[in-house]
Amino acid sequence: MTEPQQKLAPALGDMNKEEFRRFGHELIDWIADYLDHAEALPVLSQIEPGDLKAQLPTSPPERGEAMEQIIADVDRLIVPALTHWNHPSFFAYFATSTSAPGIFGELLSAAFDQKAMLWRTSPASTELEEVTLDWLRQMMGLDAGMTGIIYDTASVSSLHAIAAAREGAELRIREEGMSGRTDLPLLRVYVSEQAHSSIEKGVITLGLGQRALRKIPTDAEFRMDANALAAAIAEDKQNGIVPFCVVATVGTTSTSSIDPIGEIASICEEHALWLHVDAAYAGSAAVVPELRHILAGCERADSLAVNPHKWLFTPFDLSVLYCRHLDLLRRAFSLVPEYLRTPEQEQVRSGSDYGVQLGRRFRALKLWMIIRYFGHEGLAARIREHCRLAQLFASWVAADPNWELLAPVPLALVCFRACPPLPLTNETGPELRLNALNEAVMHDVNATGKSLLSHTKLHDRLTLRLSVGNIRTTEKHVRQVWDLLNEQLKLRLAL
Repeated sequence: MTEPQQKLAPALGDMNKEEFRRFGHELIDWIADYLDHAEALPVLSQIEPGDLKAQLPTSPPERGEAMEQIIADVDRLIVPALTHWNHPSFFAYFATSTSAPGIFGELLSAAFDQKAMLWRTSPASTELEEVTLDWLRQMMGLDAGMTGIIYDTASVSSLHAIAAAREGAELRIREEGMSGRTDLPLLRVYVSEQAHSSIEKGVITLGLGQRALRKIPTDAEFRMDANALAAAIAEDKQNGIVPFCVVATVGTTSTSSIDPIGEIASICEEHALWLHVDAAYAGSAAVVPELRHILAGCERADSLAVNPHKWLFTPFDLSVLYCRHLDLLRRAFSLVPEYLRTPEQEQVRSGSDYGVQLGRRFRALKLWMIIRYFGHEGLAARIREHCRLAQLFASWVAADPNWELLAPVPLALVCFRACPPLPLTNETGPELRLNALNEAVMHDVNATGKSLLSHTKLHDRLTLRLSVGNIRTTEKHVRQVWDLLNEQLKLRLAL
């Protein structure tokens, strides 16, 4: 009994230095082995709902437990309940992964435990954020008029952009609110029908209501139809509705389509509307010189969101909002009670002035370490390779009569489906049967644990999505999922 007792938490204070060092080394070794052997784990967790909860105590421990046991339970309980986003055959949603320098940055951020609400409470976080985001701006080819600020996710970045746009409409909403006012007309935000659902959530959160959001049709390549946008704005104005913001997308979630930013910008300029660009996924690709064209027209945007945690190998979470009008963003959110006033507040930027959060994590540290470790060229090379692998997979789909592409492949996302000839039947139409077949094949592939795919619907056709974005994904993994898809299709057709 005496040996385990020595490894328990002390009566007061923290774990001692020797124990911290020992378990720290052990955990770094554990993480290194995990990342190196993630490929041997099933990508999709194989547990059933409630399995993990059933293995956990229903009440907290009365006394501290040995760290050895806690780490052992990570292996025994937690790892089997993970869906492994770091697996090189994770191709679902937008495939992401962390990187070693990013993990180190996260570790240091946790150790420093900064609450970066004011410059004074964390000069390092405040100033490193400004420098790092300016580095990223340069790498992406954005102009110097864009100033960055870090939030957690693109949902929150876009919400703040819409809030700044609303503040710029000069309707005294900050002071008087929106409820109970007879002088406030219906305000309108425009998005494409392919826009991310977070924009609608942002509109709801800001109290504008779902009826304030107007979804614009898309063209054959799933891009916002600029002519339809212009017609919608004109119609709304005629009906007494007040347009104030357009959200365009560079890299939509379903297909990675890129809205015609230049055409949309011209419409926004004509009507004095705020143009926000959601480039959460695709914006990172602009660090590749030959892909910088995806942001063409963004020099005319008022704001732009990009997520380094999607495609710059940054541990979740880190989203950046670039904005030309930080004064409006600050005007929308700044609230400084007496206990937060400092002598230098007029000379510095305090992050809490630019959003709903007061305390802010030291997120810039991990991105700074990643950019320094890989360099601009190294990051571009990895994204370039991901795009090559996606194009390679798309070429296999296009060359096989049993498969077809359902959308262009501008970056590293492939939208496709199985389309083999099916026997005639009077039960259901061919499209419904193809939808059912593709859904079954996707689930069959995912159930193997060897790869993970996700889906969407395009023109009511169930569409499989393969996203390449993991830092450890190679051509071998792309070939493996293609072979797996064909194997599962063959088995399904034999039933």
